[in-house]
Amino acid sequence: MSFWSVLILALGIIYIGIRFIVHPEVGALGYGIPFANAHDAVYGKIKGVRDTFLGIVLLPLLWMRMRKAVAWAFTFAIVVPGFDFLIIFNYSNSKDIAHLLVHGITAVVMLITSFLLFYGISQPKNNNRYE
Repeated sequence: MSFWSVLILALGIIYIGIRFIVHPEVGALGYGIPFANAHDAVYGKIKGVRDTFLGIVLLPLLWMRMRKAVAWAFTFAIVVPGFDFLIIFNYSNSKDIAHLLVHGITAVVMLITSFLLFYGISQPKNNNRYE
């Protein structure tokens, strides 16, 4: 279960990153802060590279079944949606509920998945496979 959760979230963040690189204006609207002018698109591309990297870094760890490394990397990555939530909260004066929910729920799902990852590590090994 936790393997698939991490894989789905990693692929999702890779998709979001690529969308920011290819269509930064669309990515910015989806994030919750539209660009003020065309020159802002470069910041969207920077965010796209960051998001793509964060998703890709988990893939080889999953492939090699490095459970502890996946758990720690995934846990540290929770700060991203957490800070995204705070950024949207401060930008919109807490009025953009839809985007706040997207970032907040993502952080909560990641927190639960992180717990499941560490819980799985503490259990007896089942042929070194994810459960």
